[in-house]
Amino acid sequence: MPPVAQLPHGPQNHRTVDRVTQILEEVTYRRGITFAELARALDAPKSSVHGFVRGLMAKGWLYETDKHFYLGPAIYGLTLASGQMQAGSVTQADLEKLHAATGLAVFLGVQAGDDLIYISVAGADAQTGFSARSNIRRNLLDAAGGKAFLAERSDAERDGYLRRRDPSEAEFVSRFLAELRDIKRTRIATNTKYGGVQFALATTVRNHFGEVVSEITLVGPADDMMPREAELRETLLHFVDSLPPHNGKVRAASSGTAPR
Repeated sequence: MPPVAQLPHGPQNHRTVDRVTQILEEVTYRRGITFAELARALDAPKSSVHGFVRGLMAKGWLYETDKHFYLGPAIYGLTLASGQMQAGSVTQADLEKLHAATGLAVFLGVQAGDDLIYISVAGADAQTGFSARSNIRRNLLDAAGGKAFLAERSDAERDGYLRRRDPSEAEFVSRFLAELRDIKRTRIATNTKYGGVQFALATTVRNHFGEVVSEITLVGPADDMMPREAELRETLLHFVDSLPPHNGKVRAASSGTAPR
């Protein structure tokens, strides 16, 4: 039996890792950097940089606005998973206020690529907090907030997303399509978990340009939430509509327990 190869002691540079890391660092310290500026900073072929950038965008590590690049929401999912920071376009005080009004766990989520990432929370219990730290990415079709995001997409974007789903997700797709008209009409999406024991209500948050930038979800026991669902829907919509217009940029919030 051949000997098992031993990893060399200590850190070693890796060309691909170095370039991806440098891209993230350049975007961090030079917010709004252009693609040409990135290529010059890396001193690398544009075709190579283009592939790295598109890959990072697909996973939510970067986003592009008017040909300028910024850190994407996935980075905040990692800080959430580590329990070190929360962030979002809605403040922690906003979430705490809604938690106090409803007695339910309140989650703030953003879309990263084709996933939902919860980035801040108020009132989550230990079980839901552990779940979020263990898995920062959620299937849009299996979360109330994800469904709320999908309902806000253009028909072409939504249809493209649904066509990309794996055959194993066919039931999720069918269920969402059956709910879509009601979500668009009421602005509220719902979801159940754990055999119907847990229930969730979610709606989207817009910035001062009217663009969807995040979502807020209420989560709790179904036997508590369902009898007062109409009241909770009204409370959630009133709360979101009363928020001061945010600019859509991520702002730091105080640390706390991580969401589900």
